[in-house]
Amino acid sequence: MTTRVIIVDDQAMVRAGFAALLAAQSDIDVVGEAPDGVQGVELSRRTHPDLVLMDVRMPEMDGLEAARRLLSPPPGVTHRPRVLMLTTFDVDDYVYEALRAGASGFLLKDAPPADLIAAVRVVASGDALLAPSVTRRLIADFAKQRPAAARGKPALRLKGLTERETEVLTLVARGQSNTEIAQTLVLAEQTVKTHVSRVLTKLDLRDRAQAVVFAYESGLVAPGE
Repeated sequence: MTTRVIIVDDQAMVRAGFAALLAAQSDIDVVGEAPDGVQGVELSRRTHPDLVLMDVRMPEMDGLEAARRLLSPPPGVTHRPRVLMLTTFDVDDYVYEALRAGASGFLLKDAPPADLIAAVRVVASGDALLAPSVTRRLIADFAKQRPAAARGKPALRLKGLTERETEVLTLVARGQSNTEIAQTLVLAEQTVKTHVSRVLTKLDLRDRAQAVVFAYESGLVAPGE
């Protein structure tokens, strides 16, 4: 199956480079490019891509607002692409907000070409791309900006998890990869993947990115732990 992609970035060289790299893959079809969020949303509505590569900082409309509009469309608009945010090494201040808006993950702009290709395939397949290094930066940012996690309904949903599933979710929220979780809990990596899948299903979460947000909002993990 071919993955249809559009690239939204205000830097023409970045768009051209990413487009050339992705178009060279037999399973990826670049169907358009846009220089800002406004045109990106319009292009997505016209071309119905599977995935949008979205820069965070852009003129006219930033990537966060554009992601919100694509992932929470107005009545009558049914198409919702997956959104992979393009960010700088330092991770922009509103990474957390982008996750809440529904972005499926983040890719550092200076990542190796192979990582870009892999990221598009991972997100297009329905998984989230939230590298442990990015997760840890997200947690640090969360700790600075949100010293008190929200409580209430999210916490009640945790009661549906088993003790092991709760452990796995905690480690996911702390930025551990499946391999690291397997080592921490002395489990097979495939077993960890199964637990993560069950956690997502029970909590009605789309992917790993949403799981990190949920863990903090429910109070399961507190910043600075």
